[in-house]
Amino acid sequence: MDGDEMTRIIWEFIKDKLILPNVDVVLKYFDLGLPYRDRTDDQVTVDSALATRKYNVAVKCATIIPDEARVEEFKLKKMWKSPNGTIRNILGGTVFREPILCKNIPRLVPGWTQPITIGRHAFGDQYRATDFVVNQPGKFRIIFTPSDGSKQKEWEVYDFNSGGCGMGMYNTDESIWGFAHSCFQYAIQKKWPLYMSTKNTILKAYDGRFKDIFQDIYEKEYQSEFEKMKIWYEHRLIDDMVAQVLKSSGAFVWACKNYDGDVQSDILAQGFGSLGLMTSVLLCPDGKTIGAEAAHGTVTRHYREHQRGKPTSTNPIASIFAWTRGLEHRGKLDGNPDLIRFCQTLEKVCVETVESGVMTKDLAGCIHGLANCKMNEHYVNTTDFLDKCMLTADIKVAFSNHPSVGMSTLKKKKAFCILRTVFYFCHFIFYFSAHSS
Repeated sequence: MDGDEMTRIIWEFIKDKLILPNVDVVLKYFDLGLPYRDRTDDQVTVDSALATRKYNVAVKCATIIPDEARVEEFKLKKMWKSPNGTIRNILGGTVFREPILCKNIPRLVPGWTQPITIGRHAFGDQYRATDFVVNQPGKFRIIFTPSDGSKQKEWEVYDFNSGGCGMGMYNTDESIWGFAHSCFQYAIQKKWPLYMSTKNTILKAYDGRFKDIFQDIYEKEYQSEFEKMKIWYEHRLIDDMVAQVLKSSGAFVWACKNYDGDVQSDILAQGFGSLGLMTSVLLCPDGKTIGAEAAHGTVTRHYREHQRGKPTSTNPIASIFAWTRGLEHRGKLDGNPDLIRFCQTLEKVCVETVESGVMTKDLAGCIHGLANCKMNEHYVNTTDFLDKCMLTADIKVAFSNHPSVGMSTLKKKKAFCILRTVFYFCHFIFYFSAHSS
């Protein structure tokens, strides 16, 4: 699923330079760039979600969520909804976000020595709510009309004396059930404890429903397996959980409702160093369908610089990991260990590149402070970082012991990889010699 702005440019580089030279794979392409979404009345987004359900694996580029300014900029027919929201509402499931740890990138929360995975419920609540503004006195009521023709139920929410605002939102047992199963399965996969947070002391019925369903499923289906693995499940109030997270060392899965997960995942990303070092995977309730993407946006500010012909230093690591997490899952579904190894190798290359001192400006800023960072001394531009990753990946792949990356083509390409490695090695020697003199 292609996207917008700076991430679209990086996406193409990753696909053409890092993935396709090494993996013989048939890609089903969907252009989720805003102009094409507008041209198809957003049908392309729906089609991409249905294709994900069919093929079980999707890799998605970051996309623009249009506001009033974007509607004017792109001359859109209407203010289209978030493509992520549309896809998640069709597929259901849980968005799991986990930091990518590099030894030399300092953490704002130094006690987080191990990763924390946050599982965000990807359906309903505020993201499918009906909200409104009133400008006069009146009563706000919620009415439920049963489909079987039985008596309506009505709740009076508020009696407005003047203007104000209101909202009605919902969730479903089916969606919460899928959310719970995804979280329990993920915790078992990671061999980590699972915490679920709500504010059920205030929203006794709404959040209480989440709490009760999780507890029921845990006791009936997962408790014995958790106990065998010496891990546990626990519900906590969201405010208590936030405090515990800050005091923890990591190594657990945190299940959050939709809005809580939206907010807390960004806090975790920054606490571990950077939003550019965060994986994001949508795991569907069937346990075999996933959608991988970068956790950040389209990097508009860098795209404006790119349009002016200026070099940018945009962090591509999360986008690379979107490809590797998607392809790794494809390898697991197909029983393809070589493809899995390739993905793991490429991820290690990204981390080792940063740990060797070659990084983009956002990461250099974590170490030196953005005001002190100098190009080619503390950080490199986007293309040079990707070239360095490609160079290192070529070395590791070309001289790997396994004859192919799941397909039959890599062996034929080893000579090409070696030649390209030599070329880029010479290029880098010349480049850094020129800039250091």
